[in-house]
Amino acid sequence: MSLCRALSRIDRFLAAILLTVAFASVVPARGEAAVVAAWLTDAGIMLLFFLHGARLSPEAALAGARHWRLHVMVFGSTFALFPLLVVALHRLAPELLSPPLWAGLLLLGALPSTIQASIAFTSVAGGNVSAALCSASASNLIGTVLSPLIAGMLLASSAPVSAHAMFAIVLQLLVPFLAGQLLRPLIGGFILRHGLALKCVDYGSILLIVYAAFSEGVVNGIWHHVDAAQLLRLALIDAALLAIVMTVLTCASRWLGFSRADEITIVFCGSKKSLASGVAIATVLFAGHVGLAIIPIMLFHQIQLMVCASLARRYARMEPLSTKSPYVSHARNAV
Repeated sequence: MSLCRALSRIDRFLAAILLTVAFASVVPARGEAAVVAAWLTDAGIMLLFFLHGARLSPEAALAGARHWRLHVMVFGSTFALFPLLVVALHRLAPELLSPPLWAGLLLLGALPSTIQASIAFTSVAGGNVSAALCSASASNLIGTVLSPLIAGMLLASSAPVSAHAMFAIVLQLLVPFLAGQLLRPLIGGFILRHGLALKCVDYGSILLIVYAAFSEGVVNGIWHHVDAAQLLRLALIDAALLAIVMTVLTCASRWLGFSRADEITIVFCGSKKSLASGVAIATVLFAGHVGLAIIPIMLFHQIQLMVCASLARRYARMEPLSTKSPYVSHARNAV
């Protein structure tokens, strides 16, 4: 019974990723199959970011801009606090992990926040949903450009990013994203009406990326370069990063006088990292050790879901927010 309860807490998407990793470990793409997988991966990345661009509403991202202090907290955590913590840990204890795993952690620090998870947890906890929608959407809009740039700077000493890689980022990530934004007036309604089908395309693209990445890693002996001890250390580092960021955001929100609704939004939006953006950017930035580089992002994704689910329920059990709060109605209506 306890095993079933534990399995029910595992994110289904992450479970699919783990099964894909296992399949790639047993049946990796080789030879011509690897060439086809690489081509499909490039197409999947472009499709993924095209759909992101077509789905994100600039109006929604800009709505609630008057809560600038809240957004500064979220963006500061996403694009400054996370990178600084990872860099500090890397310099203090570089021997804890192998270089590819450190590269994945450095990329993790540069990633934007999630959208769906941030809004969902904020809603369940009774936070400021409209501000969560604004911050999470803007984080992804800004992160499309800013995350690869930050990752390039962080990786300059350990895994230099070539001009070719930066051009590939522009071609495979930014161009499709902007194309989606430009075509949004024409296809935005269709996308909203077929959200489930397009979500399957979204997840399928990521699974394809993971399969191609781990196939390449297996062919190059990926599992000979990582052991159980390193995976355990990596999981502990991921958990520590999340705990530090959430603690800093909670204390700073209360010290600065934010309402509980805003505190919830800041904690959930400022502590998330996007798995979708992570695997796509890693595939473009890294070569030869992509499989190892995305392991930190995959572990962090599962840890953040479990921790945030528990925290959201704890917030929801607290005393109801004052009816004077202008954000209560937004949160209750969204639940």
